[in-house]
Amino acid sequence: MQRFRPVIGICGGIGSGKSAVSAALRELGCEVCHSDEVARAVLERADVRAAVVARAGAHLARPDGSIDRAALGKAIFTDAALRADIEKLMHPRIEAERRAQFARAPLSTRAFIIDAPLLLEVGLDRECDAVIFVDAPHELRVQRVTGTRGWDAAELERRERAQIPLGEKRARSTDVVVNDCEPEELGRRVGAVLGAIIARGPARRAPSSEGPRTEPT
Repeated sequence: MQRFRPVIGICGGIGSGKSAVSAALRELGCEVCHSDEVARAVLERADVRAAVVARAGAHLARPDGSIDRAALGKAIFTDAALRADIEKLMHPRIEAERRAQFARAPLSTRAFIIDAPLLLEVGLDRECDAVIFVDAPHELRVQRVTGTRGWDAAELERRERAQIPLGEKRARSTDVVVNDCEPEELGRRVGAVLGAIIARGPARRAPSSEGPRTEPT
């Protein structure tokens, strides 16, 4: 007999608290892959740095050879062709690291979590049994990005215009967690959603290449 271990994607608006939801899922026994962290590690590889500089320009390289991630982010935000080329370079490597991480996860893992800023934009939802949309009031999201990133409401809206609209993200998700509460209450909400996803069973689609979805018991 096998135990179902779902692959769950996390999406939501900027400042909604997706990382907090991922942290709660980790506390509940899930294996979490943060695509941003993996991307940073991939960007440190010499072959990747060389390819980025060759495509985007030498001005992105710092004196020590590392990539100025802020400058790269600004460049790809305003240049769709460059963004597509960098994604083509980075995403296969990020996916390979994610598969390896999930394969190393202990048998006690309850679920595999993909926390990726552009989960829907790059089609990662097709790899998931469920997608959790993390919701939060707009005013609270503005407060969060002001405190953590120094953005104002106009900058938040400008950034979000480059992504899939929040209404579509919510509609394409299977579950919703509202993150407008203290960590203890958020943990309860996340636990309830995780339990519901596991109880529903696998999504009706082709098997994922993301890694192990079941385990012997």
